[in-house]
Amino acid sequence: MSQPHDQSGAAPDPGDPLTGPLPAAAVPSGPPPSWTPPSGPSPGAPEQAGPAHAAPAPTDVRRFLSAADFLDRRIEEADLGPASWGWRGRVRRWSGGLVRPRMGTAETAYEQDRRAIQRELAGPRTIAFINPKGGAAKTTGVLAAGFTFGTVRGGGVVAWDNNETRGTLGIRGTRGAHRNTTRELLVDLGRFEDVHRSRIGDLGAFVRSQGDAHFDVLASDERADVTGQIRADDFNAVHRLLERFYRIVLVDTGNNMRAENWLAAADAADLLVVTSTVRVDTGYSGLWMLDALQDAGYADLKHKTLTVLSDPSPEVDAALARDLTDVYEQRTRGVHRVPYDPVLVSGSVVPYARLSEDTRRSWLTACAAMAAAL
Repeated sequence: MSQPHDQSGAAPDPGDPLTGPLPAAAVPSGPPPSWTPPSGPSPGAPEQAGPAHAAPAPTDVRRFLSAADFLDRRIEEADLGPASWGWRGRVRRWSGGLVRPRMGTAETAYEQDRRAIQRELAGPRTIAFINPKGGAAKTTGVLAAGFTFGTVRGGGVVAWDNNETRGTLGIRGTRGAHRNTTRELLVDLGRFEDVHRSRIGDLGAFVRSQGDAHFDVLASDERADVTGQIRADDFNAVHRLLERFYRIVLVDTGNNMRAENWLAAADAADLLVVTSTVRVDTGYSGLWMLDALQDAGYADLKHKTLTVLSDPSPEVDAALARDLTDVYEQRTRGVHRVPYDPVLVSGSVVPYARLSEDTRRSWLTACAAMAAAL
């Protein structure tokens, strides 16, 4: 009998388990089973993309520093430089720079405050100084803040007297060659409507330069024969104009918190600064005002508000100062004490160059906190 052949024509090898005949035990009996296709891909077939073959998503993806992140970190970690103050500064100078001690705590804090004030802002920012009681140091506070922001930032700052009738910012700031005020600016506001033709230099006819203090003052109406008041629409029109030309707008408010322009200033402000002296009446007035704003529905009032507490005399009631600090810390994001300065007592033009070192340092810290809140 001839041996069976495969399709290639070669005779199978009886001893080859692959080509030889199957043993009897391996031959299935009965009908052949039905064929079920394999669940996986056939051998040799390329893998198909799908959930069964997808790699598990990493639970912790590492983020690498970008080039911008690298530079930002270098700036944040930059050394402030060698000491200039105190014994550390003297050692550096005496050694001709061969010994360069690091800054002490006070000098480091000073430089950090300056950096905070100089930080970039995403747009113009408005700070309103508020307290419905007269004599609460709003005007001196605005001028001191204008001097601090102006000198440290190098300009781009305006202090605006937003009194509905007549305020004193114009007579406390350096007097200019003209006597124009917010009232005259409102009359001539049309000349600034064309944004392509109006220039910041054109505002020189209405604002008063503060010289080496590097900020301008826009005074309130000073004429005795004017009876009209500044309305909310007036405030908004002037505010839009000032925001076009200045990065920081400091608003000195009046004493009537029910006036339209007072409420408009509170609405427009990015930060409210409650000014008060260490006195019961001015402290109470500021707290009453916060109660009224809270009841009126002003959102996030604590985060949007900061307090500057000024000493009205060389000696103040220490217990009262502690009480006022404690209660205002509960109501606002922070309290900053400003010492008594005799050059501010006369009520005349503020002599910026004669402010005491303690006054300058205290306002630097307060303005750094304001800048951080913007």
